[in-house]
Amino acid sequence: MQKHGIDIIEISRIGKAVDSWGERFLNRIYTPGEITYCRNRVPELAARFAGKEAVMKALGTGHVGISPRDIEILSSEGGSPVVHLTGGARVRAEEIGLDNLVISLSHSRDYAIASVIGGKG
Repeated sequence: MQKHGIDIIEISRIGKAVDSWGERFLNRIYTPGEITYCRNRVPELAARFAGKEAVMKALGTGHVGISPRDIEILSSEGGSPVVHLTGGARVRAEEIGLDNLVISLSHSRDYAIASVIGGKG
């Protein structure tokens, strides 16, 4: 069984949230590892936000029972984004038999986009 999720966001929306809510926003959405990796680079934060939304779509739950912090998107040694699931996201993935998620992130000057494909094995 294959699942797919995709999301796009205006980078300025994340910039405005960071400007308005600061650490409160960052700590609600991102893991400590993501915050460290992104170092307040708004395009990187926006791409990971889109990635979290794409994963939720692939899991088929929206935000029900899953916190954005249950989905961590870091980078491999080679620089490719890697998804780590915990909490409600991990439980849902196990329920629907997803044990492998592959994600792609990209951004332009104005938009960030993410696409995720999940399957077994």
